[in-house]
Amino acid sequence: MFKALESSGLRGFLGCKSVLYEPELEHFFDTTLIQGGDITGVISGKYFSISPSRFAGVFEFPTEGLSNFSDVPKNLVYDARKIFSKSGVPVVPHGKKKLLKYEYRLLNDILAKSITVKAGSFDAVTTERFQMMTAIHFGLNINWCKVLFGVLEEMVDRTVKKAKGYGAQISVLLNSVPALTMG
Repeated sequence: MFKALESSGLRGFLGCKSVLYEPELEHFFDTTLIQGGDITGVISGKYFSISPSRFAGVFEFPTEGLSNFSDVPKNLVYDARKIFSKSGVPVVPHGKKKLLKYEYRLLNDILAKSITVKAGSFDAVTTERFQMMTAIHFGLNINWCKVLFGVLEEMVDRTVKKAKGYGAQISVLLNSVPALTMG
């Protein structure tokens, strides 16, 4: 499962240094706005801007491929229903994770906690995560830059109730901005 995640283009994101700059993270979430497709803000009196291309560059994300998981071919989703099943009976894409083989339960948890930054209960598999798991399992090209930048935008958008996450990744991003001094 980890090899599949790595080969999908998530190695730089999931494997980044876990250095947290807590005061800077607080400033990040307090001051950031989405302007012209970029995330901008102020930390210690210094302005910064994070574009999708900077985001992709820092984490070496692929920028080609699926960005909407509803575009995963239906025949692959159908095949995954049986492949992911612990009992051999096809699982439903929005069912309980206890029906999945252990490695797919783990993949579901990684996607829920580290990629989509879900809050709340983790015992259910959403249709979107099932499609994401299918794309990863079958080695489809995924535009992780677009997918994850969209999640980051939801985190900083004050009108969206999204859990705050990506602490280590945001710290790495901010540390890549030459004008900012971290720590």
